[in-house]
Amino acid sequence: MTIRKEKIMAKIERVLTEHVTEPEPGLWSNCMRCGDQLFISGFVALSNSGEVLGINDPGEQARVIFRNMQHYLEAAGGKMSDIARVRIYLTDIRHRPAVLEARREFFSGDFPCSTLIGVSTLVDPAYLVEIDADAIIGAGPDPA
Repeated sequence: MTIRKEKIMAKIERVLTEHVTEPEPGLWSNCMRCGDQLFISGFVALSNSGEVLGINDPGEQARVIFRNMQHYLEAAGGKMSDIARVRIYLTDIRHRPAVLEARREFFSGDFPCSTLIGVSTLVDPAYLVEIDADAIIGAGPDPA
């Protein structure tokens, strides 16, 4: 008797949250899930009406971004400690202390792997910070 093993592939699905307005259809998705993996696109500090938040304040822009990431994680059944990796893009490397201070408000214990990159510009000069992340739902410790 031969037993046939079939490989079951996880499907990619879009994650939505009522707390964050999605971009125009057909351009990109803010958050995609494949199995327990969550991919959060590069976020900038935008309100749901498209207004730039935290003008000239990189710390506040980072807080807005991390809050939006938290909304997506929660919509997918996760938490901030499930984030395994973040990539932070700064238009001025001198903004690093303010952004890292904001980061400490959302992470504790073992922080995610991180890359910090200085760039000459983002898509709009008002954006000082852009952040993307990868998470594994259920893998992080429960918050204390």
